[in-house]
Amino acid sequence: MTYHYHDESIIKSLPEDMIFVFGSNLAGQHTEGAAKTAVEHFGALQKIGRGWSGQSFAIPTMNEHLQQMPLSQIQHYINDFKIYTKNHPKLKYFITSLGCGTAGYKVEEIAPMFKGISHNVVFPISFRPFVEKALPKLNQKFLHTIFNDAVIFNTLDNEETIQNLNLTDTEKSVAKIILNTQMYPTDSNGRDRVFEIEDILHTMQDKIFNFQSNSEGPMIFGGVILALLELYNINEKDFVDVWQGSRELTPPKAAHRAKK
Repeated sequence: MTYHYHDESIIKSLPEDMIFVFGSNLAGQHTEGAAKTAVEHFGALQKIGRGWSGQSFAIPTMNEHLQQMPLSQIQHYINDFKIYTKNHPKLKYFITSLGCGTAGYKVEEIAPMFKGISHNVVFPISFRPFVEKALPKLNQKFLHTIFNDAVIFNTLDNEETIQNLNLTDTEKSVAKIILNTQMYPTDSNGRDRVFEIEDILHTMQDKIFNFQSNSEGPMIFGGVILALLELYNINEKDFVDVWQGSRELTPPKAAHRAKK
C-alpha cells in the first residue's frame, strides 16, 4: 500500500476529519509559513508549540529560542506523532514540508523520519522518494527526456505527458515531483527563488541551453532545474556533466546527520 500526496500548494481549508500538521517552535510563536496558516485557518493556538490544537498538530523543529533543533530531537517528536496517528486511525493528517522552511533542513533529511507511519497521512509530493522507493540514478537519458519544451510547458495534460514518457515507473514518479514542485517565482514555502534561478540560467547559458533573455519561459525552465538540483542535492556542474553523458549520479542517501 502506498501513501497519498498533495502538491504543496497553499491551502486554507480541509475536510473536518483531516488535521493540518505543521512545523513549529517550542515557544509557540506561529508567525510564518505553515505555522501562520495553522493559526489563521486551522485553529492552532499561539504559545502551544507541540501537539494537537483546533484542526492542527504542531511538530517542533525549532526550540524555545527559535533556533534549529538537532535532527535527533525532531525525530523524537515525529515518533510521538507516529504514535498519535496510530491511536487516532479515524482521522487523516495533512503533513506540510515541516522543518524545510525556517528551520533550514532539506527534504532528504526530514522525510525519511516518517517512514513506517500509519497510512492515514497525506505527504507533500517532495517526500515521496524518501518514504517509499529510493530515487533512481540520474543519467543523460532521463535529463534529455524531461528537459524539453514539450514536457515542461505542457501544464494542461501534465499527468498524461509524464505517463507517456519513455521512462521507468520510478523515473516517472521523480519526473512528476520535479515538474509539480513550485519554484518560480516563489517556492511552496513562499521564498523568492528568482535570483537563484537567474544564476542557474547564467551558469548553463551556451553550455547546454541557449536561453532568450527577458522572457518568462526560461525562468520556468530554470525553476524545474532548481527543483531537480534540490531533490538530488547537486549543483549546476553536476547537472551539466550528466547532461553531456560524462557521469551518472547516485541519489543522496537519507541522512539523519545532525547539522554542525
